[in-house]
Order: sequence, then C-alpha cells, then structure tokens
Amino acid sequence: MNHEAATSRPSSGFKELSLKVLSLFSSVRLYNIALIAIAQLLAAVFIMATDRPVMEVVADYNLWLIIVATAAAISAGYIINNFYDQEKDLINRPQKTLLENQVSRSTLWSVYFSLNAISVTLGFIVSWRAGLFYMGYIFAMWFYSHKLSKVLFLGNLMAAALSITPFFVLFMYYRNFYPVILVHGLFLFLILSMRELIKDLENLRGDLAQDYRTVPVVLGERKAKQFYTLITLVTMVPVAVLILFFETGYMSYYFTFITGALLVCLPLLWSSRRKREYLLIHFILKIIIVAGVFSILLIDLPAILERLNNL
Repeated sequence: MNHEAATSRPSSGFKELSLKVLSLFSSVRLYNIALIAIAQLLAAVFIMATDRPVMEVVADYNLWLIIVATAAAISAGYIINNFYDQEKDLINRPQKTLLENQVSRSTLWSVYFSLNAISVTLGFIVSWRAGLFYMGYIFAMWFYSHKLSKVLFLGNLMAAALSITPFFVLFMYYRNFYPVILVHGLFLFLILSMRELIKDLENLRGDLAQDYRTVPVVLGERKAKQFYTLITLVTMVPVAVLILFFETGYMSYYFTFITGALLVCLPLLWSSRRKREYLLIHFILKIIIVAGVFSILLIDLPAILERLNNL
C-alpha cells in the first residue's frame, strides 16, 4: 500500500507540473509569440535589409536580441492583460481561464517582471534607443490593460496599434522608412482593428457584466457591424495603393485572396447572432494575418530566390 502511494505521488506531481507549464504557455499565447518572431525575422531579411546578404542579416546577433526582447515584452503584456481581464474571461472563455489560473498570482507576477527585465536589458544591449523603446512599449501595454481597454474606441485602436508596434524597433535598427512599409503597416493596422471589433462581439456577455465600454456594449451590435463594414471598405484603399503604386510582385495574389475573404465575411457578419459565428470570422481574420506574414516572401520572389541561391 505504501509502495502504491509512493509511486502515485511522483505521477501526481508530474501531472501538476505539466498542467502549470501548459497554463503558463496558455497565458503568454506561445503561438502568437512564435508568429510575431517569424514575422520580424522575415521582415528583417526580405524587406528591411535587402541590401545585405541573407546570412549576414541572419547572423546578426542584434536582430536575434530584438526578436527575443520583443517576445519577452509581448509575453509579459499577455500576462498583465489576463490579470486585469480575469473576471471577464471567466464569463467569455471559462475553460481556458481556469487552465491559466493553475499558476499562482505570485508566480505570474514574478514571471511578468522577469520577462520585462529581460526585454529592457536586451534592448539596451542592442542600443539605448532600443532599450527606451521597450521601456515605453511595456508601459503602454500595462496602461492599455489597466485603463484603456475599457475606453470606447480608444481601447480597440490601442490594441491594434500595440500589435504592430514591435516592427518599429526594426525600422529604428535598420533605419529603413520606405513608404511601402508604412502603407503595409496601415493595412495591417486596419485588419487588426477588425479583429478587435470581432473580439468585442464575441465577448459581449462578459464585457456587459464587467462594464467594459466597447462598441457593441455602448452602441449595440448593429453599430458594431456597421463600423466593421466601414473598416473593411477602408482596408481596400491601402490594398489598392499597394497594388497600383508599389511593386508587390506575387504578393498581389495574396491581396486578391484577402479581398475575397474580407468580402465573404460581410454577409457572414450581418447574419451572425451567436458567438460561434463570430468565432468563424475571427478565424478567417487569423488566417489572413498568418498568410500575410508568409506572403512577405512573395514581394520580390525572383530576387529572394537569387539571394538564397547565393548562400
């Protein structure tokens, strides 16, 4: 009997440890972190440092310090956002929230401050500008989670802006401010704004209970759908500008695909009444964002293939 108890305790301890690790990974949304890291790497190699050999860019330790610092800062941002949104998330996504609550608050706070310290330290190793950038970025994420997430319109705009902000540190490092990059940034900002609006529609029940002043809560679902439709139409402007006035190469196929996908979402949105229907639109927007990351390779495919052949 004692032998059975002894063998069950290690098994139970391993299960508890595994659950806590899974909880921590869920809190920092590891899949999002990985996607942003890949996006930064591809943007550096194939957009911002095209005048350098691929291996020289990839071998630059400062680039990897930037990627790790960004990952640490965003992970910390997710932790603090989950902390402030915990009561709302228990209503909107109870199973995921219960999983994330397997790690104690004291442990999460320790991880949060450690990640921020890593981010700022790595930033200052790259340059004093990068260090200050990460300090400002960390503060902005905390301020959004603490104050702005409940503010009408500003919460959505700030969330979308924070999602694209990590790419500005690459602009600073490579000192590359081509107009095409800014138009791409505007396009991505609009897509992310649409995603934030859909998330508000998904989370309407929890937002109502916790007095979040989102567009669906304050103005109603119909107005939220009207704003989403307007953003969809406005998104066509940077898409048209990119296709007509800049060399996008094979990436024009991506823009054709996302134009069709966004237009398909509109009738789906207006017929949606339940959370699972909003989740479908959210999933489509995620596909658009992920495809957008890898479509970077299509901007000048022949030149990219030539650079890779010269490795």
